[in-house]
Amino acid sequence: MSLSIIKAVSVSKSVSANAVELSILKDITFEVFSGETVAIIGTSGAGKSTLMTLLAGLDVVSSGEIELLGRPLSQLDDEQRAKIRSESIGFVFQNFLLIPSLTALENVTLPAILRGEGEDKDKAQRLLASVGLSGRETHLPSQLSGGEQQRVALARAFMTQPKILFADEPTGNLDEHTAENIIELLFEMNRDHGTTLVLITHDANLARRCERTLSIHAGELKES
Repeated sequence: MSLSIIKAVSVSKSVSANAVELSILKDITFEVFSGETVAIIGTSGAGKSTLMTLLAGLDVVSSGEIELLGRPLSQLDDEQRAKIRSESIGFVFQNFLLIPSLTALENVTLPAILRGEGEDKDKAQRLLASVGLSGRETHLPSQLSGGEQQRVALARAFMTQPKILFADEPTGNLDEHTAENIIELLFEMNRDHGTTLVLITHDANLARRCERTLSIHAGELKES
């Protein structure tokens, strides 16, 4: 039996706006197992990204419980949640979020440095090579295309060998051809590293590439 890596039980999230309580997510329960590829789909504003921030411990639930790698997040403080993220989670976002003043190589080594592991340039070079960016190590983000920047972001996400990779609309800012290449890389690296992939997308074609699809509509989740 595969190991449960993310478990959400009766999770709800509300926010207050102008003295009105807005319900974003309602009574969400599901489980993700080690090595799975899971898509979370829904239209813009359905609550996909909110769910991701809760699952990754970047935000806290209003009610219910999320277990991340077997640990109930409600029992951890900010520092403990941050430690789990730095040790076990990788992120790829729509907007790449590279540091403009750092080279491609420096951007990739950054997560390891932040973890206090030092700058492993050899590993960063291997990761850049694995995403087709050999020879671009010294380029700044401004000298790279959108697709190349997203590949740097992918390499960076795998620098610390995460157990879980959250990809939030990772192809949203890319043309169709480049997007297809990034998706191939994402699944290839998921296979090569045994990483659990949670993909947030509004693209049904992309979702079909995953083993499971969870859809959010008006804050409610169902498996499709």
